Amino acid sequence: MTASEEQHSFLAIPVLANYDEGESFGLSSEELPAELPIIALRNIAIFPGTLAPILVGRKKSMEVIRQAEKENKCFGVVAQREAKVEDPTLQDLYPIGTIVEVTQIIELPTGELSAILRGRQRFELKELTQTDPYLMGHYTTLPEEERGETSDKEYEALVSLIHDRLIQLLEKLAPGAPAGFMDTIKGIKNKAYIINLASSVVDVPIERRQEFLVADTLNQRGVLVLSGLHGQIEEADIRDEILRKTRKEMDQQQREYFLQQQMRTIQEELGTNNNNEEELEELRKLGESKTWSKSVAAVFEKELRKAERLNPQSPDYSIQMQYLRTIVELPWETYSVDNFDLKQAQEILDREHYGLERVKERILEHLAVLKLKGDMKSPILCLYGPPGVGKTSLGRSIAESLGRKYVRISLGGVHDEAEIRGHRRTYIGAMSGRIIQSLQKAGTSNPVFVLDEIDKLSSDYKGDPASALLEVLDPEQNTTFHDNYLDIDYDLSKVLFIATANNISTIPQALRDRMELIEVTGYIAEEKLKIAEQHLLPKEAKEHGLGSYPIHFAPGALETIIEEYTRESGVRALTKKIAAVLRKVAWAVASGDPLPEEITPELVHSYLGKTIYSRDRYQGNEHAGVVIGLAWTSVGGEILFIESSLQSGQNGKLILTGSLGDVMKESATIALSYIRAHADALGIDLEQLKDREIHIHVPEGAIPKDGPSAGITMVTSLVSAITRRKVRPHLAMTGEITLRGKVLPVGGIKEKILAAKRSGITDIILCRENEKDILEINERYLSGLSFHYVDEISEVLAFALLDELADEVKK
Repeated sequence: MTASEEQHSFLAIPVLANYDEGESFGLSSEELPAELPIIALRNIAIFPGTLAPILVGRKKSMEVIRQAEKENKCFGVVAQREAKVEDPTLQDLYPIGTIVEVTQIIELPTGELSAILRGRQRFELKELTQTDPYLMGHYTTLPEEERGETSDKEYEALVSLIHDRLIQLLEKLAPGAPAGFMDTIKGIKNKAYIINLASSVVDVPIERRQEFLVADTLNQRGVLVLSGLHGQIEEADIRDEILRKTRKEMDQQQREYFLQQQMRTIQEELGTNNNNEEELEELRKLGESKTWSKSVAAVFEKELRKAERLNPQSPDYSIQMQYLRTIVELPWETYSVDNFDLKQAQEILDREHYGLERVKERILEHLAVLKLKGDMKSPILCLYGPPGVGKTSLGRSIAESLGRKYVRISLGGVHDEAEIRGHRRTYIGAMSGRIIQSLQKAGTSNPVFVLDEIDKLSSDYKGDPASALLEVLDPEQNTTFHDNYLDIDYDLSKVLFIATANNISTIPQALRDRMELIEVTGYIAEEKLKIAEQHLLPKEAKEHGLGSYPIHFAPGALETIIEEYTRESGVRALTKKIAAVLRKVAWAVASGDPLPEEITPELVHSYLGKTIYSRDRYQGNEHAGVVIGLAWTSVGGEILFIESSLQSGQNGKLILTGSLGDVMKESATIALSYIRAHADALGIDLEQLKDREIHIHVPEGAIPKDGPSAGITMVTSLVSAITRRKVRPHLAMTGEITLRGKVLPVGGIKEKILAAKRSGITDIILCRENEKDILEINERYLSGLSFHYVDEISEVLAFALLDELADEVKK
């Protein structure tokens, strides 16, 4: 049941009651029970003496109303603080409400109830004593004083003013009210009823309406209500003024239109007609030269005739002409000729990008199949990996190797569906989406289309652009892509879409299924060195005015920049550091100083200042409880130090520090549980853990860390700390654990391997199932590394822990 208790809408014609002057609406104590059934209302408050129609959808509320009508009993109504709460508690309700009685019930075909309730007396809800089958609560009644300390004359003047304002408001909002209605309003004499009726009629938010109800006296309530009536009447006056102005402007536009028509007729008689026939004829000729389908030609002709019937001075004319230009500027059935020279394509890809063999192979495979078949639909590729590895620039190289036009759209931060599909022409300022606009710029229907940062799409009330891309990137649907502005199907099947992303986990599953995912991993130091020598140095030297100067880096200089001033998977930061060095050189040359014969590591230090990164190195194994894990980040892999220690404290209490996520905390708990369960096998006396606290810390505490891959590292760290045994030197490990001691595979293996190699690690422990990931890595990345595959945590401990005790124990 999705319906809820709320007023249908603001009613300009209220439901009226009939009271004598001075008549009270309250109830005697004998008529009231000790506890009241309670109904929670959304967006409405009921005042004593007033009649209020409500729509009832919740079963609990239906039960209260039916029982109240059957037994002729009263119940309480209170407003909810948040309308969306389906099952409110005491904290979700305003404390002040109204005791009401049922005057009429109508059973609706939808299963809901429409009821008219009469307010009797205010009350304060103290507590809820029952929540099922409906709400019950303790309460205290609140008296309804009239004027308080205000004089009779002031009170009567206030009521009279409210009465006048109420009549004035209803005359504005309900000019077509039934005969006699306004006479009934004017004839009301009961002062309390006038104030409460105005409180229920004035259109204010529920928070303000609740303020009316909370007022201790009718005089205080009247002051608040009068302010609301003033505001609503002023708002109604403003709306009336705006309507008068717009009606006058419309009349003026019609008058100008008829005058323009007369002027056109006179100009035709005089032979001086200066309309836009030339522009329309030019569009017609462009349309005749297009090789589009009959359906598109029919739409174009229809819209062109519509433009011919419009007055050139009309605002609709310019909108219609813009639409016609959009149609004729699109490259209907226009395709560039693909270059099927596979050797040349491979040369271009190798020249522009170092490495990325798998991606290049996939592009060349596509070219080969396209060359043999000729009519293959273009695939949708998604290149994903850390920043700065060349995903975006690869699209330009692919376009060059194919001989196609290159188009790039940045999707980062796009949150409007109309950015993809366009706006409907009924909107002011409507325009086509980015897909159609980019095809207009490309001039062909088969460009290479790079959808950059597809994982950065967002959504809001304007729609979900990721869902709009489903049609664009589905080979079965994009043959008839429908742009809302164009309103004609367009064939995108020949476009080669290449999407780029840093993190595919943020891409919706339905969108991922439509793309072929190709991972672009990070570079090792050797690859960065080659990229710097072959690509970055020549490019940056030219951009800094040093293209004609013999710039030479001594051996070790570029390695110094790579290892000590950058820590990334790509080469974006490396490019910036090389640019920083070349700026120093350019300064020296521009100042008349001699050009350095070669840029040495020492010169790099003087140019770039102190070393930025030095922590990411192996630091020895002298201390027990310190084990190196391997972690994956969005900028590549890193080594992670896991430190454990025992100290005096509560029995076996586990302390975790280092900004750890929930999954990593769970890994630590599992590790400790495994050690306690297998203490005998591990040679650990649990007695020594009595009155000891176990502390696990992961350095660099300001950086959030999470994931299950540190599981075996934590077990090894804890066993080493408890037994004081040394950890094998130059060893790192990664893998998830279970309570049974099983080692499970993890991801990001290549990045982790590169991080280990950078840090001087020689031995790596992995789950046996990760061996397949190692086999896919190029052998040159693996030189100097030994891999040890395990299935059980006992195998990890047998290899990782030495019999030798830590130095502090020997002393």
